[in-house]
Amino acid sequence: MSAVGSNLYIDDLVNFAEATTSNERSEIAEFFAHTNILITGGTGFLGCLVIEKLLRCCPGITKLYMLVRPKKGKTALERYKEIFEEIYDKLRHEQPNFLQKIVMLEGDAAKENFGLLPEDINALMDVNIIFHVAAVVRFNEKLRTALNINVKSIKFLLSFAKKLPNLKAFVHVSTAFSHCIHKNIDEIHYTDIMDADKILALLDIFDDEKFEQIEVVLRGKWPNTYVFSKALAENIILKYSSDLPVCIVRPSIVTATFKEPISAWINNVYGATGIVLGSGIGLLRTLCCTKENVAEIIPADYVVSNIVSSAWDVANRKVAIKPDQVFNLTNEDKIPIYNSVSSCQNPITWGDFMKKNETYGFDVPSIKSIWYYMLILNRYLFVHNVCVFLLHKIPAAIVDTLVYLAGRKPVKIEKFSDVICYFSSSEWNFKNDNVIKLWNKMNSVDQEIFCVNVQNMDWNEYFYQHIRGIRVYLLKDPMDTLQASQKKFRKLRIAHYSIISIIILITLWIATLFISFLWSFCPLSR
Repeated sequence: MSAVGSNLYIDDLVNFAEATTSNERSEIAEFFAHTNILITGGTGFLGCLVIEKLLRCCPGITKLYMLVRPKKGKTALERYKEIFEEIYDKLRHEQPNFLQKIVMLEGDAAKENFGLLPEDINALMDVNIIFHVAAVVRFNEKLRTALNINVKSIKFLLSFAKKLPNLKAFVHVSTAFSHCIHKNIDEIHYTDIMDADKILALLDIFDDEKFEQIEVVLRGKWPNTYVFSKALAENIILKYSSDLPVCIVRPSIVTATFKEPISAWINNVYGATGIVLGSGIGLLRTLCCTKENVAEIIPADYVVSNIVSSAWDVANRKVAIKPDQVFNLTNEDKIPIYNSVSSCQNPITWGDFMKKNETYGFDVPSIKSIWYYMLILNRYLFVHNVCVFLLHKIPAAIVDTLVYLAGRKPVKIEKFSDVICYFSSSEWNFKNDNVIKLWNKMNSVDQEIFCVNVQNMDWNEYFYQHIRGIRVYLLKDPMDTLQASQKKFRKLRIAHYSIISIIILITLWIATLFISFLWSFCPLSR
């Protein structure tokens, strides 16, 4: 080693640090080596990202079982062949034979025992790690369907997991809003909810009509069937998995990826994405929203890293627990919870969220825009409803009438679901201490590969890519059309402000006539 204080000494330190880093290996990848994995919901947005992340970043995985259900006239096998789209290009380049590790089984979370055949269940007995990502995510889904898919399925999986001889970890993906009736949401188990087993028992007692009649009573303060069923699923986990290496990951409003496996990838219009898409093409013009409130959004790749790394963490936690400590553990020690949220470290308001999308959206308008951008964020529900009537229902009625007069069938354009209003006009205080602890447990290599820390994420960089991802992946509008899109957008802008000007002039003219009419009855005017 060179003399302290010299340039050579500094060079030696740098070289030593680089050598140390280069010799460091991914502990998480080593944990997954030689394991067999079962994942539910692998055809969904988060599910397919989890599969891609596991196979690409943990190449030592032996086998990955993937449950796929038939849907929309397609068999499970047909759907399986269709899902390996652009997000798998990077994996396909690095591991051309990755499909050889995947075993597709037909299964349906809405059915008893996941619809699995006895021989399929026997084949799954070599599973070491389970990722339960399957869920119905529609807020207004029928309660019976939500309970069957989001609650009943987890009960079966837990009973199945107890039979596995070499289970290392079980990760259940919930939602940060599962207990949104509380304004302060910590990484704890909330017990102020009905017994999930008792509600599941009602499925066999009442028919669909009667069950829908009592839905409001069952849900109580929960705003929709999605968050209610997710809270019940956590209740099932707390009741039936204290002796298993189980953990819960609660992501908030999941949006497009930031960087991995490709930037800004998204394949659904749920939640905040629907707001951006709807307003961007001129379809959504008003939103009930408190713009000063924090928009609890988080890019999908941060959530995926949290899901994958939590399996490693819960397995290590379980090993570290001594037999004589089991009876003194809290629920949170037995079944840790990870709030995958952004507000704790890198908050962004709804106003900033829409402003950034608006700013970058003007640069890359879509050729599929039907009107010029105009979105009003209304704090008050009454004002929002007035705007809905004036800006949504009246224009839709006019368009339908013109289409009908042209001899064609009117196009029914459904407005953006009001269920998002609950989340855009409310605010919660989250804690994510377990996520930070998980981050601090990782070595430098794993922190690079499985980033769960959003503190240094640049929102401007994210939204620059985000709006382009919506354009390319959702609207299927390649950047090649940009010049034509900008030309069309300029025309829509002229038409938009021309109509607004005409409406203002007509309103002033009517107001003038009305005032003149009233003035004619005034004695002073005679």
